[in-house]
Amino acid sequence: MQQSQQARAQASAITSGKTAPETEAAPASQLRTLFDRPRLSPGQRRIAQYLIEHITEAAFLSITDLADRVGVSQPSVTRFAAAVGFSGYPALRERLQSIALRTLAGGPGTTEENGSNELQAAVDAELENLENLRRDFADPDQVIDVGRELSRSSPLTVLGLRISASLAEYFAYASRRIHPDVRLVTRGGSVAYDALLQSREAGGTWVLAFSMPRHAHETLTALRVARGAGLRVALVTDLALGEVADEADIVFATGTGSRLVFDSYAAPGVMAAALLQAMTDADPERTQGRLEEYEQISDQHHFFLRD
Repeated sequence: MQQSQQARAQASAITSGKTAPETEAAPASQLRTLFDRPRLSPGQRRIAQYLIEHITEAAFLSITDLADRVGVSQPSVTRFAAAVGFSGYPALRERLQSIALRTLAGGPGTTEENGSNELQAAVDAELENLENLRRDFADPDQVIDVGRELSRSSPLTVLGLRISASLAEYFAYASRRIHPDVRLVTRGGSVAYDALLQSREAGGTWVLAFSMPRHAHETLTALRVARGAGLRVALVTDLALGEVADEADIVFATGTGSRLVFDSYAAPGVMAAALLQAMTDADPERTQGRLEEYEQISDQHHFFLRD
């Protein structure tokens, strides 16, 4: 059934004599644009990746067959269709078939652009994120101002929960080299509440928070607790709008790489490094003194291998 349906569609596409416009994007690019949603779950990313890699076949699969091929449940496919903006799987399949028909007809752009594969496409997307960040840095005043405030906050709290913990750990590790009291929070719930309240009682004024997709409810709650306690919040995230961003005083919106099953964070990592640089520049004497002291300790205790 599936093969005959696909054969009829291919014959129709070939005999119609229609070709796609020369400016039309390649099918893989069309699909990436269609599926480029930062809030997709890892399971949904797997569905998207399968469809991109097998469009001419997958576009004609029933919901049951597609779920079996990807290794997910039928409700997961339905939720995926809704997540990428369709009323259900039939509407999504209709769109996929229109793309597949142009591919089967041999129209322009039916081969992967420039011979790139999915990994190269992921790098291309990150390069675009970095280029957008570069344009944002054309006016560095906000980064400089926030770096100065973070430098002055003692203690300084750094918050990152779930998958955002890695970015928070990087920032906290580096900022401890130049700041006398940095408190890292990577656990949610009452543990986060205690840490935030204690930081404020100890004289802290700012929290630097990281919130990458998928955004956790506990991050939203922690930011509300921080602001309720009188702490100001600087947030590094992927979206300038939304519930989490609404709870921040300053938002640094940077794109995340969403081409693969799990996100990549090139631009947020550079954003974190830029804030660290702004902190070092805010108090150069303290920075120099602490770095020299750390170098002496690291040499004394052989922290690092000699290059």
